[in-house]
Order: sequence, then C-alpha cells, then structure tokens
Amino acid sequence: MRSDLDLGGILVSPFVAYAAGALAILIVLRLTFARLRIARYVANPPLAEAGLYVCILALLIVFF
Repeated sequence: MRSDLDLGGILVSPFVAYAAGALAILIVLRLTFARLRIARYVANPPLAEAGLYVCILALLIVFF
C-alpha cells in the first residue's frame, strides 16, 4: 500500500496522484486520437473518453 505524498506539508492521497497521472495520459491519448480522427468511429466521444479515463485509472492503481 502506498503512503501519502507530502507536498510542502500538505498530505496528498495516492489516489489523487493516480488520478492526475491518468489525466495526463488521457490528454496525450486525446491529442493522438484527434490527429487520427478516431472520434468519427465512436457514437458518443465524451462517454468513450470517460470510460477510457476510468480504465487508465484502474490500470494505474493495479500496476503501480
């Protein structure tokens, strides 16, 4: 189990760090998918991005 992160005297939960990491990965994937025009193959792109974010977050939690 991960311990809390100490940022200048403020304790940050590891989940917040995982959520920020997942957001960074999602932004990179969004830029890549926009360049490849993947959104035209998805019926509801915001819902697909939300699902992708949850999957990335779950993978970060499980493997790190």
